[in-house]
Amino acid sequence: MAQMGRPRTFDRDAAITQAMHLFWEQGYDSTSLSQLKANIGSGISAPSFYAAFGSKEALFKEVMERYLNSHGKVTDSLYDPQLPAREAIETTLRRSANMQCETGHPRGCLVALGLMSACTPQTLAICAPLAEARARNRAGFIACVERGINTAELSEHTDPVALATVFESFLLGLTTLARDGVPHEVLDAAITQIMRVWDAARA
Repeated sequence: MAQMGRPRTFDRDAAITQAMHLFWEQGYDSTSLSQLKANIGSGISAPSFYAAFGSKEALFKEVMERYLNSHGKVTDSLYDPQLPAREAIETTLRRSANMQCETGHPRGCLVALGLMSACTPQTLAICAPLAEARARNRAGFIACVERGINTAELSEHTDPVALATVFESFLLGLTTLARDGVPHEVLDAAITQIMRVWDAARA
């Protein structure tokens, strides 16, 4: 009778979190396979890594799914029609700033930091979940501004894409500031300031 394969000596669920933190800290390109193997559990062999995850690319896809279904949910308020449009945007920005400054994981946002180099034909599959997440947030900001116009909260002359881009740019900029160690209270105060752009466009 054939022998059963050797059981894994690591917690796969915990391993994905460990890999997520490594990709989050260093980005996809700078995270080597040897670093991943060394940082998963107490270290695993190459055969164990490939048996568990298939490849670095496949592991990164799982990492992004984990991130978007946990830390990445800070932007969910953009898609909540029960929230007033202004509140939806402000809530997203404040939740994101808080998450990006939390202890227990790297500072900043994995969606913004995950792949810093330009996408090439070879890395399109790796870029895809990051680009899709950013596009979804962009659409969420635009939808909030359009809702503000439709409810007469904003002037009918407001350019939805232009105003949404102000908030999206601010959201992406939080990542650099958080990574540089800017205190959360400074980022939170800056959110109060950026929301005045919305107030200036009121009907």
